[in-house]
Amino acid sequence: MINFEKFLKSHLITNPSFHPFFQQATNEMLLAGGKRFRPMLLLSIVRQYNSLLIDSAYYAALAIEMIHTYSLIHDDLPDMDDASLRRGHPTLHTTYDTPTAILVGDGLNTYAFYLLSISPLSSDTKIDLIKELGLAAGLEGMVLGQAIDIYFEDKELQLDEVEFMHIHKTAKLIAASLKMGAIIVNLPTAIQSQLYDFGIKLGLLFQVQDDILDVTLDESEAGKDTNADGDKNSFVKLLTLPKAVEYADRLASQLQSEFEQFDTQLQLALEEIIKTYLYRHKAML
Repeated sequence: MINFEKFLKSHLITNPSFHPFFQQATNEMLLAGGKRFRPMLLLSIVRQYNSLLIDSAYYAALAIEMIHTYSLIHDDLPDMDDASLRRGHPTLHTTYDTPTAILVGDGLNTYAFYLLSISPLSSDTKIDLIKELGLAAGLEGMVLGQAIDIYFEDKELQLDEVEFMHIHKTAKLIAASLKMGAIIVNLPTAIQSQLYDFGIKLGLLFQVQDDILDVTLDESEAGKDTNADGDKNSFVKLLTLPKAVEYADRLASQLQSEFEQFDTQLQLALEEIIKTYLYRHKAML
């Protein structure tokens, strides 16, 4: 991911203005780091199937990272999760103010689609990428999931409802990252769909692992506020910690089985991610 980080730094917002800190605030949370999990999914597919397209794919990878970063900034706002720490860094509304954090999030959201529009890819490919990212991030994806999360914060949901919420809030963007990589290298639609379905399960696993992290790590280890899900419909709250770990184990086992059914080239594309993330919840216990 070294070259992705270079690409990110070369595409930070640099338009000068007389605002004393807006440009700095816009770039701050991107530069704070993070796992870069979603860009890594996309780039792993592209690198394996057509490495000549990697430089072009960086635009799509950064667009996804900008959407993810905007969602974190907005999630942390006082009227949302009211968090003080993200990626080991003070949240923007605590460093600056709430309007700045809202507007930075808005700016990253819209700039992501601008990046896709100027990417050196075919027009048809760009349209497909914009469609996938818009679906995953918008009213049929992440925004809907967040709306459900906030509205039902102090109301207990059933397991299928919690899964629905997190499929939309978290998993759809992860699934879209895999599918967008497949779109860039023009994989058959059947494989695109297979990767998307795999990504939905991977996204659910990622979420339950984060819920486990919230109750098992401290802030310095997690890089964000922990024990913050008390009123939320987390998997741990609904199932208890031991049952949430069992749930994660089952999902990981299903994903391992599906991974083993992929053809060799697809396995090579994803094997490092599978090794790193499939059972990361075990390291939290």
